[in-house]
Amino acid sequence: MKRYKIAIIGVGGISEAHIGGYLSDEHCELYAFCDINEKTLKAKGDKYGITRLYTDFNVMFKDLPEIDIVSICTWNNAHVAAGLAAINAGCHVFCEKPMAMNAAEAEQLSDAAEKSGKILGLGFCRRFGKDAILAREMAENGMLGNVYYAKALYLRRNGSPGGWFSDRKRSGGGPLIDLGVHVIDLVRYIAGDPQPVSVYGVTFDKLGDRRNLMDKKKFYLSENSERVDEIFDVEDFASAMIRFDNGMVLSVETSYSLNCGDDVGRIEIFGDKGGITIDPDLVYHGEVLNRLADITFSAPTHFDGSEYGAEIHSFVSAVEGKEKLRATGKDGVALMKILDAVYRSACEKREIIIK
Repeated sequence: MKRYKIAIIGVGGISEAHIGGYLSDEHCELYAFCDINEKTLKAKGDKYGITRLYTDFNVMFKDLPEIDIVSICTWNNAHVAAGLAAINAGCHVFCEKPMAMNAAEAEQLSDAAEKSGKILGLGFCRRFGKDAILAREMAENGMLGNVYYAKALYLRRNGSPGGWFSDRKRSGGGPLIDLGVHVIDLVRYIAGDPQPVSVYGVTFDKLGDRRNLMDKKKFYLSENSERVDEIFDVEDFASAMIRFDNGMVLSVETSYSLNCGDDVGRIEIFGDKGGITIDPDLVYHGEVLNRLADITFSAPTHFDGSEYGAEIHSFVSAVEGKEKLRATGKDGVALMKILDAVYRSACEKREIIIK
């Protein structure tokens, strides 16, 4: 049985989900770590007994041509450079969301993987949730009928992660590119992956990261975030109307800071035969014997975090040729086109047609 040698580029917070997935897969061997932060790199190496430690991924690939698979968990602005280097080194790549800083970069990475014959997977973990799987089955079995409208809310009242997340040069944007990307992709997946055709969007930077508040939610703070003198030059709220080629329109709202009540994470999808709400478990809305009905399920149907391991196992299985990728480079490109269009629409104050 072949055991794939795994390298992780970027060993901050999200890398733990990748590492756990690979460690639980008998086909994988955790092999090397790379990070520009030497302190974080050494600590992670000590934790997992990894001695092949690098601060430059180009040097790593030169020294270790035997690497088979690379997970990219860096700041967003390093995704494409690391991905291209890995592909050029003959590796399969699993890249965290968002795929790139913009659609042009995303297409560059997707095209490189396609030309090389290497597998490029994207970290759209919500596609692996019990809610997503059930909702997609409902859609495919006609329980929703023609899906024509959807709403997605991912709102934090006071939840900026700080660190690189709020530095546009490293992140590419604020809650839209960090949080909104998850719920936009989730709706698109449930609806059968339609292509976006136009966007009207707005962004605001009214409240900032509210670091002055005493009741900052520690849960949201990124690794090594100290808040003092940190850059915050991203939006704190974004909203958009996205039209797809199947006729569906999606309304999305997402925030780091908003004068609302509790934080909100809710998806609503409406079809002419039925609808669903995910908040956090899935409820089906339809008709039974000419009566309105709301149907829940005995088993839990919410996203619970185990999906991170599932997406890694699925990616490795795709590398082995045993299954199709659930989130491809082309899915990543489609999402980047949407995000680009929202930011452009907000800047130009008009609808943007996506080509």
